[in-house]
Amino acid sequence: MLFNSVTTEPLVRKRETLLNVRWFRLKRLPLSKMLLYGSYAVLAFLVLCALVPSWIAPYSPTSMLTDQLLQKPSLSHPLGTDQFGRDIWTLVIYGSRQSLIMGVVSVGTLLGLVAGYWGGVVDSLFMRFNDILMTIPGILLAIAISVALGPSFFNVILAISVATIPGKARVVRSQVMAIRNRPFIDAARAVGTSHLEIMVRHILPNCFSPLLVMMTIGVGSSILVGTGLSFLGLGVIKEIPDWGYMLSQGRSYMTVAWWVATFPGLAITLLVIVVNLIGDELRDRMDPKKSRA
Repeated sequence: MLFNSVTTEPLVRKRETLLNVRWFRLKRLPLSKMLLYGSYAVLAFLVLCALVPSWIAPYSPTSMLTDQLLQKPSLSHPLGTDQFGRDIWTLVIYGSRQSLIMGVVSVGTLLGLVAGYWGGVVDSLFMRFNDILMTIPGILLAIAISVALGPSFFNVILAISVATIPGKARVVRSQVMAIRNRPFIDAARAVGTSHLEIMVRHILPNCFSPLLVMMTIGVGSSILVGTGLSFLGLGVIKEIPDWGYMLSQGRSYMTVAWWVATFPGLAITLLVIVVNLIGDELRDRMDPKKSRA
């Protein structure tokens, strides 16, 4: 017994010392770093929810418990139930997939790549079209497209893509125009590489850094546009609603069941804040002026 106490006591002390050191380092982290690490964790969890929602959700998204309509948050239903008896925590988990897809899909990259590479008349036509789009508020343009085409997932993606074209197209175009006349592009042309291969294999990878920052920051606005369309009834109306549609349906019950609309709204807010924080961090890391400083 004496031998065991002597041999285990240093190990226990060493473990306690390591824990104290790690806790001390964690406490010394600035608030911005803690928020950033928390944002990465939240985004990773939301991506996991979008990829494998059945692993996390406690119920089926289509199961309706008719004897538990508009139940308050409890241990069995952490976020309560809606007017149909569906578990809101389950719906929030399954709704994350559509919200994330709405945020990352856009065609502005292709427009800027083609305009910047070809230049001349092609560049003028594309950029004049881009200028016209910039005169129209994005949400109004998305609403007009959704009303004209009707509610469906493809139409929502198309509306979001068109509404978010101007910013991404200008960023990509400026990067492509700075790269297209460099020696390695001239060498690729000299050996007979096709224009499509030059754009995809040589130019686009060199635009990745600013494009990644722009896309990350733009995810928040795309999510707001998509959830706004769903809130207005112009989004995807399915058995498994997205967060915007849940928010729209829950506003009628705010006085009697505040949780029906509150938690989907908090999910939208949290996702937008998280991607904006990560986008700001990526922008700071990839800024050459700050890296030199």
